[in-house]
Formats: sequence, structure tokens, C-alpha cells
Amino acid sequence: MIIKNISCLATCAGSCPKIKNNLKDAGIINNAYIIIKNDKIAEVGSGDEYKKYLDSNSNIVVIDAEDKTVTPGLVDSHTHVVYAGSREMELPLKLKNVKYIDILKAGGGILSTVNSVRKTSLGKIEGETKKRLDTMLLHGTTTVESKSGYGLDFDNEIKMLQINKNLDRKHPISIISTYLGAHAIPEEFKNNRNGYIDFMINSVIPYVKEHNLAEFIDCFCEKGVYTAEEARKILEAGKKVGLKAKIHADEVESASAAELAGEIKAVSAEHLVSASDEGIKSLAQNKVAAVLLPTTSFYLMLNKFASARKMIEEGVIVALATDCNPGTSPTESLQTAMTFACFGLKMLPEEIINAMTINAAAAISREKEIGSIEVGKKADITIFDAKNLNYLIYHFGVNEVDMVIKNGTIVVKDGELINTAIK
Repeated sequence: MIIKNISCLATCAGSCPKIKNNLKDAGIINNAYIIIKNDKIAEVGSGDEYKKYLDSNSNIVVIDAEDKTVTPGLVDSHTHVVYAGSREMELPLKLKNVKYIDILKAGGGILSTVNSVRKTSLGKIEGETKKRLDTMLLHGTTTVESKSGYGLDFDNEIKMLQINKNLDRKHPISIISTYLGAHAIPEEFKNNRNGYIDFMINSVIPYVKEHNLAEFIDCFCEKGVYTAEEARKILEAGKKVGLKAKIHADEVESASAAELAGEIKAVSAEHLVSASDEGIKSLAQNKVAAVLLPTTSFYLMLNKFASARKMIEEGVIVALATDCNPGTSPTESLQTAMTFACFGLKMLPEEIINAMTINAAAAISREKEIGSIEVGKKADITIFDAKNLNYLIYHFGVNEVDMVIKNGTIVVKDGELINTAIK
């Protein structure tokens, strides 16, 4: 396959995440081409050097990307895409300024979705999740991290993780699985939180690892949810059996979770709207990726966003994701997240695309395989109907995707899905 005449190619080149001023370097090449062989990128260049391949293979697929912007396939490094039901009934509460933690305490929020998941079959949830993944693919996403956390018991947490495994096998999008049993305290343990923590550590975590149902373990460390010490205990138990640590950190109030992420050398800390200066320094010093979720700040009407500019100045690895979930960020579109990253986090277009590709790949330990367009990496590529990166951010509220290539195969063409039943 040849992609030629690319008006703006953002290679995001590098097998390591970008920090500080390097985050502004998206590896832009104008009038570029890409050569794909099988599922890998074989050559990247500019001009008409691609023509040497035309004589040798009459069956080659040629894609003309004139007036298009081409990027690595987008990586959504924090999602809760597996769920049942919806939570539109919480909108009036949000508009009355009822705090998220208070909605949770009243049985809404996460616990509302837990009830839906427990009542819904694996097959039905899997079908609904596939539709959400289709939407993500149509919007340019080729890899997602997917968390459990809406089961909060053995059977339903395993059910969610099994759906991740099933869909990773069936769907073009690659799914990286995270066990998030520590998303809330379930109703049946509300007077015995230590009992629930022990249950996760002794029963669920070993099973998840033994049956290869997750690569990561996560914990919601926030006032009113899990304390830093509880999070440390849960995450260390996961690390002990070989799971990598992530942490929902300091979303609404500081709980010293960013500091903890640095101390335990987590792969990523996520949300971070209220992370302290010390926490930000800890992330930078310990090379913990900060996965920022600007659509969530917007949707929760927090009136503040994570301190992205400070994090970038301090040398934190900054990534961006949708936080796709039914309650606080019901969107599958990383293009929507681009808008809020620009106007909420004050990030530049080049910083945004790096944060959604190479840095997002680093947040899920995949930076050696995906996240940039360079020789030897997987041919995961998104082609936008936008003449440059600035236009992609400037023209918001629409889907700019023209084509998506996953593992060297066209899976979206002219903005429509092509055979999503084949991996």
C-alpha cells in the first residue's frame, strides 16, 4: 500500500514519549508518502520517491492524500467503554450543582451503572460495546484502554474483562484491558470497606492474572472513594502478581494520589485536575504518564481543568483520552477531546496530536509498537479531511476522518466502516 501526496503528515516520530519542548514537535512532513508492507510501515518520505514501488507491483493499493492530514492511529488511553445503561437522568442534578461525590453517595453515579451491568447479560453488553467501538473507529481511534469497574463483585468484574478479551479478538480496534474493581465501594460492602479490599486482593486479582484477563490494575483514589493508603495496598497487591499500576488520581480534590503514583512508579496517573505541585513533580521525576481528560472536566462543570501547561513545563509525559463512560464523559470521540484540550488545557495542536498518539501509547506501555509513523511500527494510520493540524482543531463538532488503516488494512473508507468483523 502507498499513501502519496500527503499534504500534512504528522509522524509523531519516536519510540519514547515526548516531554517539554519536544511535545511541540509532531514530526511534520509536507508532500509526504508512506509505504506499507503487510501490517508494518516500510518507508516514510517526501516527494515522488514512492514511484519506484509502482513498477514492481501492479497489485499495490495507492491512496491519494492530497489536502489531507495523516496521523498515527489515535490511541484512547483511558476509557470505560464496557458498560450497560445510561445516566442522562443525572443531568438535572448536575445543573443544580449537586456534587459528583454526593450523587455517588445517593446511589447514583458509578453505583447506578453497576446495577445496570449486574442485570445485563454478557452478550448484550458486548453488542452495545461493539457499537461504541465502531464509533471510536469511525472517529480515528485504533487502540483503546478499557477498564472494568462497573461490576464490583467477582462475576460481573470478570464478565467485563471477558468482554474486553472477546472484542479484542473480534474487533479491528486493539483493546488493552485494566482491572478496576476499586472504582467504588459496592453497596453490599458499604459497612465493610476493608472486607471488600481484602476480597479484591485475595480473590479477584489472582484470578484476573491467572486467566490473563488484564494487563493493568487501577484504583479510584479520591476523597470519598479510596484513600491513598488503601490505593497503595490494592495497587501493590496487583503489582505483586505482575499487573502494571494505573491510578485515577486527584480528580476533584487532592488526595495525594499523584504523589503515590510517583512513589509506586505507576505507568500512568489519570484525571489529575486537582493534583498538587508536589504531585506533578513526582510524576515528572518518576516518568509516570499523566492522562488528562478534558471532556470530563467540561461535563462535570468543574470550572477548572488539569494544569497541563505546568505539567509540560515540569517535564511530565502528558497524554490525552476521552474517559468514555456513561456518567461523566459520554463520548467516543477523541476529536471532541482535541477541542477541549485546546481551549481548556491550552495545548497546541502539535502537543495534542503527540498526546493522543506516542504519549498515549506510552501510557499503555505500547510506545515501541504504535503511536508514531516510522519504519517498523504497526501500520495504524488515520487520514483526516483537513489540510493541516490547525484546521483539524479549528473545525470542531464534526468528524473529519476520511480513512482509517489498522494493521495495514483499510477499516474505514470515505467515513464508513469496512468489514469490522475481521481483526
